[in-house]
Amino acid sequence: MTNERRVLVHPDKESLGASVAARFITKIIDVLEEQNYASVVVSGGSVSTLVLAAINASPARDSVDWSKVSIWWADERWVPSGDADRNDTQAGIDLLDHIGLLPENVHRFGAVGDFDDVEAAAAAYRADLLEHAQADDAAPRFDITLLGVGPDGHVASLFPDKAQIRQSEPTVLTIDDSPKSPPVRLTLSLPVINNSQRVWMILAGAEKASSLGLALAGAGADQVPVAGVKGRKRTVFFVDQDAAAEVPENLIASTY
Repeated sequence: MTNERRVLVHPDKESLGASVAARFITKIIDVLEEQNYASVVVSGGSVSTLVLAAINASPARDSVDWSKVSIWWADERWVPSGDADRNDTQAGIDLLDHIGLLPENVHRFGAVGDFDDVEAAAAAYRADLLEHAQADDAAPRFDITLLGVGPDGHVASLFPDKAQIRQSEPTVLTIDDSPKSPPVRLTLSLPVINNSQRVWMILAGAEKASSLGLALAGAGADQVPVAGVKGRKRTVFFVDQDAAAEVPENLIASTY
């Protein structure tokens, strides 16, 4: 199946969040009409503050049967459970604490205090991924993965010029020298992210324009990790006008 990257440009950050939220709700409903469950990967930053919050605010939010939706995380900060730095803490505030998810369908990374060290937490998440994988895969084939992109082009906790961006195994990697605080993190590997049927990346602000332009112009994943992201069926960049400043015109789409 061919998979062209598409770029959808929105006038501003607010309309960007609302548009992704509306498309997400529609797509999850479509997925649940075809199968009995949907699996979603979320991350922190703009995904949570823009998209998850907009889903929660949508009048269509409760049209989704959330009891059939599983939530996974692309990455997490190695801090105690409930810490404000954790991605799952903010995701709970923005959306997850307000909908009818089943506790067993919320797959959080381990936290400081839950495991002896970060490697043990990574091993536990690998086992969870494997338990829910299809066929011979080592991880689920996620239906939608929502990723933010940093100004340096990083996705999840895969940073430029770090060894983790080049690792295909294991499915969950650890980082002890993140250029962003806190330094110790867990992250899905790039192949696991790319095992998603659809990857939607959300970028807002002029500081994201250079990395996005480089990624779409053929830069390598070592230099710009987002360049290595590609969903199995669909790869879409949802951006605001400022982040789109360096996007080639032929890649900008008016419809999804």
